[in-house]
Amino acid sequence: MVGVDHGTSYSIGDLARRTGLSVRTIRFYSDAGVLPPTFRSSANHRRYDLTAVARLDLIRTLRELGVDLASIHRVLTDEISVSQAATAHAEALDVQIRVLRLRRAVLRAVAKRDSSPEEMELMHRIVQLSEAERHRLIHDFVDSTFGGVDANPELVELLRSAVPHLPDEPTADQVESWIELAELVQDTDFRAGVRRMAEYQAAERADGDRTGLHHELTNHVRDRVAAAIAGGIRPASTQAGPVTSELVARYADTFGATDSAEYRAKLVTRLTIANDPRVERYWQLIAIINGSAPMTPLAPVFRWFTEALRHHPEP
Repeated sequence: MVGVDHGTSYSIGDLARRTGLSVRTIRFYSDAGVLPPTFRSSANHRRYDLTAVARLDLIRTLRELGVDLASIHRVLTDEISVSQAATAHAEALDVQIRVLRLRRAVLRAVAKRDSSPEEMELMHRIVQLSEAERHRLIHDFVDSTFGGVDANPELVELLRSAVPHLPDEPTADQVESWIELAELVQDTDFRAGVRRMAEYQAAERADGDRTGLHHELTNHVRDRVAAAIAGGIRPASTQAGPVTSELVARYADTFGATDSAEYRAKLVTRLTIANDPRVERYWQLIAIINGSAPMTPLAPVFRWFTEALRHHPEP
């Protein structure tokens, strides 16, 4: 109302001096409808009472916290509570913080790699994928390489469950590893190599090999070959003969076979197909992204064993 005595009242200038906000800001809040005047003077100047002063204090606090004016208006008109507005804004900030952390990690990776503008754009696009999209990329890789063949089901399940979980605040190494992994699983040559492994496994299973994963066998081969390498035993040397026979016997026992020239030749084929260094790199990248313990490199171990089999083809 105009010209009515409303007791103690304040002009926009009074509010500015009282709160430290600028007259322009307070007028903006008033024009936006979040701080309507209590009344207007006979000269049509906006006047505010103590309730409006308290309202302005709340507006300033919420704005300093980054809450938008639309949400503030809903709080002040009792459409939502301060708690609800704060919760919604905190969730929005969480998203912004995650994005900023990812951008920071990408920039650090770019600085480390001395990337070109094109590579930087690609890196940013790949890293921006959601977790669901990252997992879908892995599942698509598994479907394309193991789909439609009766490969080892335990291995397929392991591949599907071992998906990358890029943290909210990744390191430059984790960003680089995710980019490398994304490029690797889309590489047609790598997919073709893994497909050959799947088809070989399917053929083995068709011949009666229905065994699962062989962690104990792998660990034994790793330890025995590592000891041979540490002892300076070369694959072509006579000293490698007994080591080779011991390992072949372990394989034969695991798979229900007998050591023979034919079986050793079959082992060479098996190891050659399986020992693609890119497969080991795949698992290393997953471990880096997920912050897991680093894998012990197996490629040199099976390379030594394969060479030893070639040089000692007879039992």
